[in-house]
Amino acid sequence: MPATISTGNDGLDIILKGGLPEKRLYLIEGAPGSGKTTLALQFLRDGVRKGEKALYITLSETKEELSAVAMSHGWDIDEFDVFEFSSASDIFGDGREQSILHPWEMELNETIRLIQNEVERIQPKRIVFDSLSEMRLLAQDPLRYRRQVLALKQFFAGRDTTVLLIDDMTGSADERDAHLHSLCHGVITLERLTLDFGAARRRLQVQKLRGVDFTAGFHDFTIRKGGLQIYPRLIASSHHSEFTGEATHSGIRELDNLLGGGPLRGTSALVTGPAGSGKTTIALQYLFAACERGEPCAVYEFDERIGTLLSRAKAFNLDLQPHIDNGTLIIEQIDPAEISPGEFATKVRFEVETRNVRMIVIDSLNGYVSAMPQEQHLILQMHELLSYLSHKGVVTFLINPQNGLVGTMTTNLNISYIADTVILLRFFEAEGRVRKAISVLKNRGGAHEDTIRELRIDSGGVRVGDPLSLFRGILTGTPEYLGAQAPLMEDRDSGN
Repeated sequence: MPATISTGNDGLDIILKGGLPEKRLYLIEGAPGSGKTTLALQFLRDGVRKGEKALYITLSETKEELSAVAMSHGWDIDEFDVFEFSSASDIFGDGREQSILHPWEMELNETIRLIQNEVERIQPKRIVFDSLSEMRLLAQDPLRYRRQVLALKQFFAGRDTTVLLIDDMTGSADERDAHLHSLCHGVITLERLTLDFGAARRRLQVQKLRGVDFTAGFHDFTIRKGGLQIYPRLIASSHHSEFTGEATHSGIRELDNLLGGGPLRGTSALVTGPAGSGKTTIALQYLFAACERGEPCAVYEFDERIGTLLSRAKAFNLDLQPHIDNGTLIIEQIDPAEISPGEFATKVRFEVETRNVRMIVIDSLNGYVSAMPQEQHLILQMHELLSYLSHKGVVTFLINPQNGLVGTMTTNLNISYIADTVILLRFFEAEGRVRKAISVLKNRGGAHEDTIRELRIDSGGVRVGDPLSLFRGILTGTPEYLGAQAPLMEDRDSGN
């Protein structure tokens, strides 16, 4: 089994379980703009940092174009050798010493011979060949093209060299020749997806890698200054850690009693109800109590502005700013149009594994679904994220707004079954006033109250009243209270 070498990209190395087996031939394929050149440059630069000779063979781009790509990331291509096939410099006669060749006037065999001579001269440990589409044009025949690729593979086989072949996937599938995959030791495909709104999404998958148990499936990535930021697909089962499944308290006894003492470590609670019913405030009540205990916490805000959230929480006697200032709490604004699910999962993992975050609030799931390029994968993505957080002993609150204020309310997310606890908030009418009710529909962590209690949120904070009975129309979404006035909560005493 050959030793592995780093690709120069930490995320890709994780997917490949350490890197690429050395002294092999690999294919990096993808449409123009998908990030192939940037990934190839990262591969070469990693070799240069380790004192290895590296060679970039370019049939498709000029050295100046390649330099522009590198400079956009703060890199310098003078760190490694570049062998360029281009007509542009010859036409304009810039007087450079390097021989400029005309690919369309050369025989393919001569092109291959020149490449081999350059490799013999430099003796590089890493090579990037960019790109096969130009070589395919020179061959003008699929059989001839296939023979030349095979000849290249055989030429590199006896050398201490790891080679990346780049293919921009232009032309039809027949022209690209599916047999190319079988010739290469590994194939990595990069994709660029254009959505109806927001930034383009990029993802990659390892199609094959002989002898390596890589992480299969699609992995999101972005191109930023410094290279590709790859977010390996989250697999919850590989992240289990020991923790105590104790109850977490909100500081409000009546609220905790609804949940049999409070949500347990490693469980998720779905707080659902119409707009304005207090969903976020209930989650923040638990979060505030955790911060008061000194537990690191995080809020991911998809919908509301951070300033608005802090002001509203403070108005309800939940001043979060001191906990932000001392580093116990982070609140991050998430733009659904600019982030992929993989990048979001990586953000959550970073906080859990570096700050040991013990409680997370995701507000809201409607914002999360907006970040999905294909909405049908939402349940699977969220299920894996919640499973990971469960393995880490993190308490997670998911805010799920329902459509409508009164009458029958619906949600576009059938996600309640993957949450351990479901807390339902409702408006109801009594004594000529619109009030709020709270109840727990399920709690996998243990027993819970099946009562309906009144919920009041004011400048003094959250209050949960005594159990209410004699309701009518609960399942319609607009329950009406017909019982006595005594259990209903009124304004606080002036002394409270």
